[in-house]
Amino acid sequence: MWKRFVFRVLVVVCFGGIIFRSAQGVEAKELVSNPTFKSFGDEKLPNGWSVWKPVLQKTACRIENIGEGLLIKAAGDPYAVGGIIQKIRDIKSGQAYAIKAVCQLRNIPDPYQSILVRIIWSRSGKSLHPAGMLVRGPTLKGDIASFEDVFIAPEGADGAQLSLEIKWPGDGSVIWKQVSLQPTARPKPRKVKIGTVYLRPKQSTPENNLKLWCGQIDAAGKLGLDIICLGEAITIVGTDCTVKDCAKPIPGPVTLQLAKAARMNRIWVVAGITERAGDVVYNTAVLLDRNGRIAGKYRKVHLPREEWKNGIRPGDAYPVFETDFGKVAIQICYDWFFPEPAEIFALKGAEIIFAPTWGNTLPDEAGRVDGESTFRVRARDNGLYMVPSVYDGNSLVIDPMGRILASSGGKEGVFWAEVDLNVRESLKWVGYWRSIGPRHRMIKSYGPLLKASRSSKY
Repeated sequence: MWKRFVFRVLVVVCFGGIIFRSAQGVEAKELVSNPTFKSFGDEKLPNGWSVWKPVLQKTACRIENIGEGLLIKAAGDPYAVGGIIQKIRDIKSGQAYAIKAVCQLRNIPDPYQSILVRIIWSRSGKSLHPAGMLVRGPTLKGDIASFEDVFIAPEGADGAQLSLEIKWPGDGSVIWKQVSLQPTARPKPRKVKIGTVYLRPKQSTPENNLKLWCGQIDAAGKLGLDIICLGEAITIVGTDCTVKDCAKPIPGPVTLQLAKAARMNRIWVVAGITERAGDVVYNTAVLLDRNGRIAGKYRKVHLPREEWKNGIRPGDAYPVFETDFGKVAIQICYDWFFPEPAEIFALKGAEIIFAPTWGNTLPDEAGRVDGESTFRVRARDNGLYMVPSVYDGNSLVIDPMGRILASSGGKEGVFWAEVDLNVRESLKWVGYWRSIGPRHRMIKSYGPLLKASRSSKY
C-alpha cells in the first residue's frame, strides 16, 4: 500500500495548481526540454525552443520572457501569427504519448481559433504528415486554458515536433505556463457496431409495420449490434394510414412496442414515428436505450411541401444524445438537403448522425449529385459517421472520410459495420478535419446566413 502511494506521488508534476500524472505501468519520462520556460539563452529565448515566424515578417507575433511564463502577443496586428517549436527525440513507433499544456489568456476573442498545440511526427528528421495533429483543447477555466490528449506514434516515427501556436489574437496575448510530453499507456479502442435497415413495407397496416420493424431489431440483436437505425414514419410507410390517424404521443403505444424489442435485444434503437403533442403533430425520431427507455427525441426541422401542407409543425432544436459508446444525433430526410444541421450536430460533439429517410440514396446518375453523394459529403464535411435508413436506394453506413462501409445493395434486412470511434484519420495535406474545420471557419463572414430572406431572385 505504501509503495503504491509513493509511486503515485513520484509521478506527479505540479505547476500553478495544475497537476499532471503519468499512467501507471509506464515510465514517467518527460521528453520536453525546459517544459516550464524557466531557463533562457542569450537572446532571451527559452532554451530548447526555437521561434517560428511567418514569411511576411510584419505579421509576426512578439515573444517575451516575463518571468511567470512565455508571453506571445500580437504586437499591434490583430491578424498576427507566430509561436515556438521544439524537436523531440527518442520517439518510439507504436508508443502512446500524453501531451498536456497550460496557458493564460489575456483578451483573446476566440481561443478555440487562436490558440493551438500541434504534434508533427517525423522519421529521420522528415515530417510524416505536413499538418500533424492538433491537441484537444483549449478547455477554459477562467483565463486559464488547458490542452490534453493522447496520441500513438505512427509506424516508422522516431521523432516529433511540438509547437505552441498563436493565430489572429486580436489585441490579446497568451502566457504559456507549461507543456509536457510523456510516454503513457495506449488508450483502449472505442469500438461500436453500427447498423441500419432497408425495409419498405407494402400493402400493410400500422400494426403489421411495427411487427416488421421489431423483427429487424431482433435481427440486429442476433448480430450483436450496439445500435440500429430504422426508417422514417415507420407506421405510415406502405399503408393507407394518414398523418392524422397515425400520430401517437411519445411515450405511447408505438414507443412501448419498440422499447420491448430494444430491451429484449439490449440494443439502442433510432426510429422515425409521427408524434402527436396535444393538438400539434411533428415528424419525430426517438432514441431508445438498451433498456427500452426513451433517451431522447428529435423533431424534424426542415419540412418539404408534402409535410407542411398537411399541417405538420417543424421542430426548432438540434439535440445531441449521450450513449454508452459515444455521442449521437438524429436528422430526418429533408434535413440532410441542408448543410447547417450536420455542422451544428458536429459542433455539439456528435460522432454519429442517424438519418431515418423516406427519400433516396441513389448513386449519381448522369453526373447528377443524388442522395448517396450528399450523405457522403455531409460525413466528410464534418468528420463524422452518417447512417441513413431509406426507402429508395440503399441504406448506408458512411465513415468520416465519406467512404461507404456498409450498403444494403438493393437487398432487404440489416446492414452494419464495426468502427472505432477513437480513430482519427487525417486528410493528406490538411490533417484531421474534425479538429481543423471548426477552427478555420470564418464565422464573422457568415452574417448573410442569419438574415431572414425578404425576397427571392429565382
